[in-house]
Amino acid sequence: MTSSVLIGRDAVLADLSAVVIRSGEHGPSSVLLTGPRWIGLTSVVAHFAGEYDGPVRRARAVPWEAGAPGAVLAQLLPGELPGDDPIATAAAVVQGVGGGQPTLFVVDDAHHADPFSLQVLSSAVRRHREACFVVVLTAPTTEPATDSATAELLVREPDRRIVLDPLTPTDIAQLAGLRGISLPTWLAGRLHLHTRGLPGAVAALLDELPRTAWSDTELVLPAPTVVAARVARSLGELTAAGRRVAETVAVLESPRPIDLVAGLADADDPWAAVEEAERVGLVALSGPPGARLLAPADPMVAAATRAEIGSNRTAELHRRAAAAVADDAARLRHLVAAAAAPDAALADELASLAEVRSAQGAWAEAASLLTESSRLTEDRLRREARLTRAVDALVGAGDGPGATALIPEIESLRETPLRNAVLGYLAILRGRGAEAEARLSRAWELANAERTPDVAALVAQRYVLHSLARCHWQELVRWADRALALVDLEDPAGIEAAAIRGLGLVACGEPAAARTTYAELTERVRQGAQVQRVTLGSGWLHLALDEVETARAELESAVPTSVRGGSARISLWARAWLSRTQFLIGEWDRSLETSAAAEPLLQQSEIVLAGPIMAWTTVQIHALRGEWDLARAALLRAERWPRDYELMRIPIHLAHAVLAEAQADDHGVIRALQPLTAPALREAAAEPSLLPWIDLYATALILLGRHEEADILLTEHEKRAAAEHHRSAIARLARARGRLQAAVGDQAGAWSSFDTALSALAGLPLRFDRARVEFAYGQALRRAGKRREATALLSSARDVFVALRAEVYVARCDRELKAGGLDRADRGDEQLTAQEQAVTELVARGLSNREVAAQLFLSTKTVQYHLTRIYAKLGIRSRAELAALRGRQ
Repeated sequence: MTSSVLIGRDAVLADLSAVVIRSGEHGPSSVLLTGPRWIGLTSVVAHFAGEYDGPVRRARAVPWEAGAPGAVLAQLLPGELPGDDPIATAAAVVQGVGGGQPTLFVVDDAHHADPFSLQVLSSAVRRHREACFVVVLTAPTTEPATDSATAELLVREPDRRIVLDPLTPTDIAQLAGLRGISLPTWLAGRLHLHTRGLPGAVAALLDELPRTAWSDTELVLPAPTVVAARVARSLGELTAAGRRVAETVAVLESPRPIDLVAGLADADDPWAAVEEAERVGLVALSGPPGARLLAPADPMVAAATRAEIGSNRTAELHRRAAAAVADDAARLRHLVAAAAAPDAALADELASLAEVRSAQGAWAEAASLLTESSRLTEDRLRREARLTRAVDALVGAGDGPGATALIPEIESLRETPLRNAVLGYLAILRGRGAEAEARLSRAWELANAERTPDVAALVAQRYVLHSLARCHWQELVRWADRALALVDLEDPAGIEAAAIRGLGLVACGEPAAARTTYAELTERVRQGAQVQRVTLGSGWLHLALDEVETARAELESAVPTSVRGGSARISLWARAWLSRTQFLIGEWDRSLETSAAAEPLLQQSEIVLAGPIMAWTTVQIHALRGEWDLARAALLRAERWPRDYELMRIPIHLAHAVLAEAQADDHGVIRALQPLTAPALREAAAEPSLLPWIDLYATALILLGRHEEADILLTEHEKRAAAEHHRSAIARLARARGRLQAAVGDQAGAWSSFDTALSALAGLPLRFDRARVEFAYGQALRRAGKRREATALLSSARDVFVALRAEVYVARCDRELKAGGLDRADRGDEQLTAQEQAVTELVARGLSNREVAAQLFLSTKTVQYHLTRIYAKLGIRSRAELAALRGRQ
């Protein structure tokens, strides 16, 4: 790292700056910066001190000076120390500290500091509150303090403790870029796992390996030189039994029971040998008593240990491990590691197990097994087919970077339907529709349905997914029928085609057929990874049919990928529609949490297809809450994705539109949604259930006085919604129709349309939709002079908006209520229950929730519940407003 650029440390530097600012305002303080060895403590303090524009005094403690009192102080202070009294010496420390910017006292490697120096610095902080300085200490969590008194002081004395986090794969790629190395995402991820994200270890490997190594897809990451030297030294200190234990653990890699390790290492006294290896930092113990496990201290230590063992001994240990482990996959991997040449029998066994794991949804393991199988296969056709299927499994596992890394190798293979289907599949998930179309078209040309129906069905199933992303519903159904004609429903390609086919049916106006499809699938597919696909499809269907509670339960069930096995792609789709479902039923905070939880998987997997749907919901919530910066940031992130697919483009148009609508920018709404009226998107955007936009567009037209256009648009879609008996679509369109009728003076028609909208929503848990109808209805009534009816509807809508924290609509309701002659101060005690009035009186007098609870013999949670309702009813947001309102009455 350089002094001018520090990767991934913005938050830590901001924390340190906040400490300094606070110390300048409130007096001196001390902060301990900590984390594991190689986390970059010295780099952070060096950067911070180098950029700091105030006075800095620096010291670095070393172990051989830990017994010399004042050794660290001597580096911080010029001249002689006043003696061995910490209090007097503390006064001398602050004597030269002036005003202005706080002075930084930086002590690097403070775990080696002499106790006296730390005592003096602590006394200076505690006793000289008028002085202007900050003590910044660094000490790793993984190394013991040289002196026990120093250890105690570092735990007890600092006012603040800041723990540095490891670098992320993205940070690592940026760090490599500073060195002129372009690191692919998949390799940045591998380097992250190997080094545990420790900047020092990452930097060491980037500097030590030749640049050409970083373009090798088969790169085996070694240990940094300093780790290799330490491990060699440590191995030399062990007894023969201790060394054998350390070597065996390094070969096994994953945590294994101690008795297994001891047996393979021929250790007569396993605990003594384990204790040795643990003491020198080569192995780590985990697990509860009675089930203790041994693993390498970290991947770098394991790599260094294996390098010390040599190829012969390593192969021998792998063969012995293969005979001892119970798990089939582990056994085969040890045999692969011991293999010196292609082995057809072993390759076949790996491929067979991969097929089993794929059926179970263990895609990552299946991909690994198939990759290893291909490497051991001599027959060219089999080798290429296995490698191609490995890429397919990597995509299923959500390892987009890993699959992308193998694209050059796959493209170099002879052209087959399977090869093109796999490359087309990857293009779909990366949002590259034009590439996917070309790949799949060629795959279908090459496919031979009679000779290899399973491959042809796979191509057809990929076309189903491609058609879904295109929102070409009739094509989707046709391709699904082709896939199902080629394979049994039990085949994974057949199940997924059927699961998506139901969505095509409902979009084509056949909801009854779609219901039947999912009922039959749910009955037939009861276990394995395919359950996730069927559950997602069913949840998607129920959301489209306004059966929101059922949809939520099914989508929640389709999110996990670890219990029954499952696909990262399916999980991302489930999260996207779950977030939307939570928005619709008014669980906005949970909706944001769902999207935020999906973000790491979205980035790591590079499966961006579902991203815009999540972004649309996130933008809408932030916009309705008036959180403009957060809304724009979410929109900018979404705009970085490809937009070849309609299922990506439409939500981004919607995100722009909802942001513009929240800002009362009707021209902006028109600009955002105009493309959806063009022939290229008209069919895709016609389905009203999942991507609603007609009411938004029509309302903007109405507000701009373009009444005839709004009428034509609404008429077309009202017919479709009525034919499909789609209640939420009927309600949204009726709300827009009511606004149009009110705008042209047709009051009776407007009241009828608004009543239709409310009736359509009756019994549905769509809180926000209902509140918007009530707002529009109340607004129209108020402008027609019907104040009493308007007030009831606007107040009801406002209560929902307050609960959702939809500040934009709360403000709109307040304006309408005020325009109708009802100010907040007029919303008096007649709305409050007796309990709420009692709470109001006490809170207005300045009592805390705890004090109110004690007075009224309630719990503090109950008091807070009452306050929330009181604020909503009175149209206020704080205790101060409540007190002011009471003062006016």
